[in-house]
Amino acid sequence: MTAPAAAVEPTRVGARWIGLLSLANLGLWMGYFGPLQVLLPNQVEDIAGAGKTTALGIITGAGALVAVLVGPIAGALSDATTARTGRRHTWIAAGALLGCAGLALLSGQRTLIGLTLGWCVAQAGLNALQAGLTAIVPDRTPVRQRGLVSGWVGLTQSLGVVLGVLLVTAVVSGTTAGYLLIGALVVLTVVPFVLATPDPAVPAGATTRITLRGLLLAFRFNPRENPDFAWAWATRFLVQLGNAMATLYLLYFLRDRVHHENPDDGLLLLILLYTATTVLTVVVGGVISDRTGRRKPSVILSGYVMAAAALLLAVWPTWTGALIAAGVLGLGFGVYLSVDQALITQVLPTAEDRAKDLGIINIANSAPQVLGPALAFPIVAYLGGYPVLYLVVAGVTVLGSVLVTRIRSVD
Repeated sequence: MTAPAAAVEPTRVGARWIGLLSLANLGLWMGYFGPLQVLLPNQVEDIAGAGKTTALGIITGAGALVAVLVGPIAGALSDATTARTGRRHTWIAAGALLGCAGLALLSGQRTLIGLTLGWCVAQAGLNALQAGLTAIVPDRTPVRQRGLVSGWVGLTQSLGVVLGVLLVTAVVSGTTAGYLLIGALVVLTVVPFVLATPDPAVPAGATTRITLRGLLLAFRFNPRENPDFAWAWATRFLVQLGNAMATLYLLYFLRDRVHHENPDDGLLLLILLYTATTVLTVVVGGVISDRTGRRKPSVILSGYVMAAAALLLAVWPTWTGALIAAGVLGLGFGVYLSVDQALITQVLPTAEDRAKDLGIINIANSAPQVLGPALAFPIVAYLGGYPVLYLVVAGVTVLGSVLVTRIRSVD
């Protein structure tokens, strides 16, 4: 073990560092969305047939449960790591390799149990990778640049959706080739960041001893002592719950409700349109919030815009309606990606436990993937179908936006 170094307040990050961080995040999001949007739903349909919605919900729910557990634990381990390979870089590299292994495992599966196991391994690795990448932003970025950096990182999430889907639909054919290509890209996009950027020093006073009790405490925070952090968690959870409910069955929505003649191509077109409008707002929204010093108004407005997109799908479930909704969703989600993440970095309880605390925030991203299918499936199957589903999505998203007003320490 090396002695903890004193924390140095970051002053400025350059374009090279932002670019390499964005590249690593691009690989992360391709790892998530290439399988989740196309490969996994198609595999599940081939195996489960008419039971595809239930099976997909169970598999993605199991993977999300793994993510809920791994995020805070990987973050706590990252906070305590003093290895020569780097405090954050160790877990970034390990997560990329494990995520690649999980995707490779998925490529050869022909049973629902095998798909569940493979997706859980992939989720474990990708969430360990995400824990390191997310924590390094507040480690090295001053508050006045966090909207900018979060904007570029958020842009890679949208591009990751497009590239992931494009690669597995237009570049390679077959699930085996798709998984192997995505897995390789997860590793290759992370390598330049790990090798060519400095790892942040361990702050003075940080706990460097790893114990079982310490790992269990990774899941605990006190809402009374840190109310803004608690409200930020709740708002992120609600918005992501709406997002999970809306996107999980999007391919099936195009196939079964819109009756698109080629649902895979239709999904790709929707994602391209959504990404184009996201690009228009994601970096700009972050920069504006940096310059004004105000985060909450942008987060609230973006939530209302996303809710409007869901409402449009509910009342106009046609191909034209889906195209317009995709564009509207991108406008709102772009601002949300950059500004909400910047806001969250300003309400973290301590500098010493950033990765652990961001792992708790990541539960608000992952837990909806467990709860979302459980809520969405009965709505689609028994309680009114896709129109009711998207009405619920709109209501949940609006609630998450309204509760942002309860955060007091950030304007």
